[in-house]
Amino acid sequence: MPRSKKQVTTKKKYAEKAVKDGQATGGQPVKRSASSKTPQLLRGFKDVLPIDQKYWDLIESRAKNLAIGFGYGRIRLPILEETQLFSRSVGKDTDIVQKEMFSFVDAGGDNVSARPEATASIARAYNEHGMINWSQPVKLFYFGPMFRREKPQSGRQRQFYQLGFEALGSAEPVIDAQLIAIFNKFLTQLGLGELVTIQVNSIGCVTCRAEYKQELVNYFKPKRKLLCEDCKKRLIKNPLRILDCKEASCQSILGEAPQILDWLDDECKDHFMKVIEQLDQLEISYNLNPYLVRGLDYYTKTVFEIWPKEKLGSQTALGGGGRYDGLVELLGGRPTPSAGFSVGIERVINLLKEKNIEIEEKNVPQVFLAQIGSQAKTKAMKLLELLQDEGIVVAESFAKDSLKAQLELSNKLKAKYTLILGQKEVLDGTILIREMEGGVQEIIDYKKAVDDLKRKLSMT
Repeated sequence: MPRSKKQVTTKKKYAEKAVKDGQATGGQPVKRSASSKTPQLLRGFKDVLPIDQKYWDLIESRAKNLAIGFGYGRIRLPILEETQLFSRSVGKDTDIVQKEMFSFVDAGGDNVSARPEATASIARAYNEHGMINWSQPVKLFYFGPMFRREKPQSGRQRQFYQLGFEALGSAEPVIDAQLIAIFNKFLTQLGLGELVTIQVNSIGCVTCRAEYKQELVNYFKPKRKLLCEDCKKRLIKNPLRILDCKEASCQSILGEAPQILDWLDDECKDHFMKVIEQLDQLEISYNLNPYLVRGLDYYTKTVFEIWPKEKLGSQTALGGGGRYDGLVELLGGRPTPSAGFSVGIERVINLLKEKNIEIEEKNVPQVFLAQIGSQAKTKAMKLLELLQDEGIVVAESFAKDSLKAQLELSNKLKAKYTLILGQKEVLDGTILIREMEGGVQEIIDYKKAVDDLKRKLSMT
């Protein structure tokens, strides 16, 4: 029988699809174009999978509790800001601004950047929302992603998360000490207190720092050949940055470098001594580190970082911060002395994992709901909602039909009880309750299952 034109066209389409899929070439797929390649993560970006959520939930929960306890209100900042916000505040000669920002011109012609840090945004928000008129100091807490296009490494991806505490509107040294205490308490509550050291320094104010910078130039100039390429440029633009360099060649010549503490004016020296006295009174251990400067232009006076005692790969600090008394004014506001710190979430998680610190699992199911057969599935779904309404954490696997497989999953999830509903139970109006640890089972009225379970769980 001759084939119709429609049949020929349809067959041709199937043949073309078969060739495209590799079915008509001995199972060897035809090479696909780049546009059909399976999408993958961008370099320096990561998915946070369910298995790791317990770390993130714990860290955010601890930070929130500390924020409430110390009177810090949460602020949620935009991810995109005007590029000039960061070039003005972080510093146009810093690595962040020169090399690392994700910046672009949007469709409206605005030059914008994904935030590389949050303190500049905090200062911008302080000015924009008139927080100078609020009760001072204004205490703010944040948690969210930052972006820097640097070489991906352990604890620092191109998208990385930070939490931070910022106090704006007070010059009192007690604020500096309290921020260090909050950071220390946060790590202690995570079980990391004995595994870290607090590094503290003062980098003075703009006035006393100018003379010190010249001393650094005088010291490093004869040793210029030993400096890395970046530090040779820093020697001209900002010699203070050399102290922050992680290159071995630069680190090797720091030993005899002049220390900024010897160049502090009376006001900066008095401020720093009061911070140290507060830490002593709080019985917080710390190391005076004369070469700690932090990597951003807005810092003044107190700076601090917390390091793991055992170095994590190429990274040192779990986080850090300090005072930034001129930042709000630099961005157009009134003089507003301020201080704060940020914590690298991924770095803290890496340390928790490395030290095998146990994290309590949240929402571990108290009950597993097993079913056999289509009628049992329907009835089990109704029971699931009733249990959830009573606040009972329930797990299930309605996609599985095998009772053995469901009981194995219940054991794996460490549920205290398993409810078993089969065709017989559906007909009888009953349900079977199995105590998983001892294996004791009993049959009860289906309608009494929720109350019976609540009673049993209240006794454990």
